[in-house]
Amino acid sequence: MPIPLAEIQAALADADLDGWLFYDHHFRDPLAYSILRFEAPRTPSRRWYYFIPRSGEPRRLVHRVEPAMLDALPGGKSVYSGWNTLRESLPRILDGARRIAMQHSPNCEIPYVAMVDAGTIDLIRGFGLEVASSADLVQHFEARWSEDQLESHLEAGRRVDAIRRAAFDRIKEALAAARTATEFEIAQFIRDRFEANGLFTDHGPIVAVNANASNPHYEPSPSNETPIRPGDLVLIDMWAKLTQPQSVYYDITWTGYGGTNPPADILNVFEIVRKARTAGSDFVKAAIAARQTVSGYQVDDAVRGVIEAAGFGEFFVHRTGHSIGQEVHGNGANMDNLESHDTRRLIARTCFSIEPGVYLPAFGIRSEVNCYIGENSAMVTGEEQDRLLLLS
Repeated sequence: MPIPLAEIQAALADADLDGWLFYDHHFRDPLAYSILRFEAPRTPSRRWYYFIPRSGEPRRLVHRVEPAMLDALPGGKSVYSGWNTLRESLPRILDGARRIAMQHSPNCEIPYVAMVDAGTIDLIRGFGLEVASSADLVQHFEARWSEDQLESHLEAGRRVDAIRRAAFDRIKEALAAARTATEFEIAQFIRDRFEANGLFTDHGPIVAVNANASNPHYEPSPSNETPIRPGDLVLIDMWAKLTQPQSVYYDITWTGYGGTNPPADILNVFEIVRKARTAGSDFVKAAIAARQTVSGYQVDDAVRGVIEAAGFGEFFVHRTGHSIGQEVHGNGANMDNLESHDTRRLIARTCFSIEPGVYLPAFGIRSEVNCYIGENSAMVTGEEQDRLLLLS
């Protein structure tokens, strides 16, 4: 697939940038290869640079030892060998530019795009150029879905939701029969159902009981599994995509209680988390419908504010949500004003999770949905948990 040169240059004009400088050494920047739709002929053992100006022909700078490294990309080519030659050649390929984008994030606020080392940023700035973050450009080219990808997500959602129902039913049946199911057994049941239903996941799922549910990244194994007994809280976090190429993930978290009368503290926390999740999706829907600009950190604020107002702010220990794509954690805006300050705008044809949680010493509750941004509207793409499941 050829480099989307015209689209990149149009995006640079929209962002009032003079160009975009790509740089790599030893595959340190996977974003460069993905955006340029470029596969290196070998591991680059020497630094290469590829500059796309706002208009005109791209410019390549490669080392004499690896002169063919960028031959698959269009543009004029310069070759350097020594350090002094590099310092002379770089300003020439950047000639005419004053403000350029690179995979850089000031103060590392968005670490997912901070691929270029500080020394290289210093080098480029030393030539008198302003280096801007490519974060919004990366989102434009990496996070937007095609219609086929949206359909793959919706279909994955239908299959995953059905498997989620079956997993909780399996727990319910075990409890009714006084048979002890375990976290690992249910996780293996989910993985088997994924395979049987044409779904793929790179790891997981999370099946966590009581205090284990207070570890957001807990995963059971044969050596650490916990039995699921009457009176237990059970959290299931599961994510998967269709096995066909270019498919994107669907990612959800639901919780249940092994009985008919959950304790008041569990019901209270569930309702707070549910309200926070709904506040997030409602905030996004309203902003997009009104054609307002909204950034990831603002969604986090809307969700976190509900939990803080209820007195549980210190127990919500992670961001509200993450970008979703061909990887479960994608390269678009995250709903985050805690772990990072994500100022990226929510743009059309992107998707992200909204997954607030409260993690107490005895139990944790998280509720997760996926939110898709269309051209003039936003939607939650799957089923939403409105009440605690009673596994009795």
